[in-house]
Amino acid sequence: MTAALAEKNSARTPGLSMGDDAPPPSAPRRSKRERAFDDVPRWQIYLPLGIYLLFTLIPFYWMFLFAVRPAGSTSLVPWPMTGDHFSKVWNERSFALFFQNSMIVGVATLIATTLVALAGGYALARFDFKIKGAFMLALLCSQFIPGALMLVPLFEIFKNLQMINSLGSVVIAETVFQLPLSIILISGFIKNVPVSLEEAAWVDGCSRFKAFCAVVLPLLRPGLIAVGSFAFVHSWNHFLFALMFLSEQDKQTIPVGLNTLIGADSVDLGALAAGGVIAAVPVVIVFAFIQKWLITGFSAGAVKG
Repeated sequence: MTAALAEKNSARTPGLSMGDDAPPPSAPRRSKRERAFDDVPRWQIYLPLGIYLLFTLIPFYWMFLFAVRPAGSTSLVPWPMTGDHFSKVWNERSFALFFQNSMIVGVATLIATTLVALAGGYALARFDFKIKGAFMLALLCSQFIPGALMLVPLFEIFKNLQMINSLGSVVIAETVFQLPLSIILISGFIKNVPVSLEEAAWVDGCSRFKAFCAVVLPLLRPGLIAVGSFAFVHSWNHFLFALMFLSEQDKQTIPVGLNTLIGADSVDLGALAAGGVIAAVPVVIVFAFIQKWLITGFSAGAVKG
């Protein structure tokens, strides 16, 4: 009887009775979006990207061409190359001093914005107070106020404080206008850090400040890099505040220095292009090194929380 049952079962599953391997599992089905993406010819993807990249790089190539091409040349190829325009703007047009002033303003704005935004963002993320909602609304509404509308009040304030023709006035103005967005981003990033991590540090005997520095601060690196780099680039490129608050030539920054190269009757295109290259190099270097952190920081601080 046992043999009969075995023959009956083997007849139902002949593959198993012969010792064959089980049939391989079917491959997971791909979504319609994945199949549609794979079916698109690659040239339909690379062609628009190539056109966009071409239109993006042409202005930079044109600026570089005028910067290294000899005066009077009409060649579309930067050869032979010359450094006369860079030497002229760096030595004769005081761009070495403008570069130094811009670096001071950019680094000081970066430090001030990051520190104040870190304190304000932590307060919004960890504490509850009555005007918290109104304060957040005020931060958001402040983004709609153009900086040009605040020039006259800021000028009067700095004049009373005797800070006109001082780089500190530009640093304060840049920091004030960078803080709302920076506080919102840092607040959203701190909300993603579990409070339980700080509570565990408190149990071990750490104060709130020590627990923040030891536990929370290392996890905020992408957000801090994003906020700091954005503050640096904005203050480096900003023209209006430096133009209004700095009248002495030895206190001017690179954007104002570029404006001095544009004369009433003529423009030295070679010198202007060389100055533009000098102004663009630090920004390109910053974004080249922090690109990954910048995207992570902005997405984490703006989307979550």
